[in-house]
Amino acid sequence: MRMVGIAAKPETARRAVARAHIRMRKETLARLRENPKGDVLAAARVAGIQAAKRTWELIPLCHPVAITGAWVDIDIDDSDSEHGNVRVRATVEAFDRTGVEMEALVAASTAALTIYDMLKAVDRWMTITDVGLFEKMGGRSGHHRRSVP
Repeated sequence: MRMVGIAAKPETARRAVARAHIRMRKETLARLRENPKGDVLAAARVAGIQAAKRTWELIPLCHPVAITGAWVDIDIDDSDSEHGNVRVRATVEAFDRTGVEMEALVAASTAALTIYDMLKAVDRWMTITDVGLFEKMGGRSGHHRRSVP
């Protein structure tokens, strides 16, 4: 194993967007807004941003990156008659020699895990799915966006 050298790479603007979904019972979704532990969505946003900043400490051989911005957006979908769905979208930007895909993925995952943690007393069978990179921009490979929603 070795850490990839990035010293010869130019610093450029980088951006990555990752997503995660949490599926839960309808009753659990209702408790999301009335949680005795506090504001679930606010906690998830802060946890995701903090996770992006500390990705290099969690993922072996991952470079510390000069993050210039991190956002976690959370949408609630209650259109399904049986289940509630929460969609997490984490966006991370940097000006550095390497991308921020891992930071966005860790942010989305951590936000989803925080939602699970704060609601597990209500529903231990929530499922976190579809964690993945949605978009990346910058660096030698340019701009890529997943074609599926």
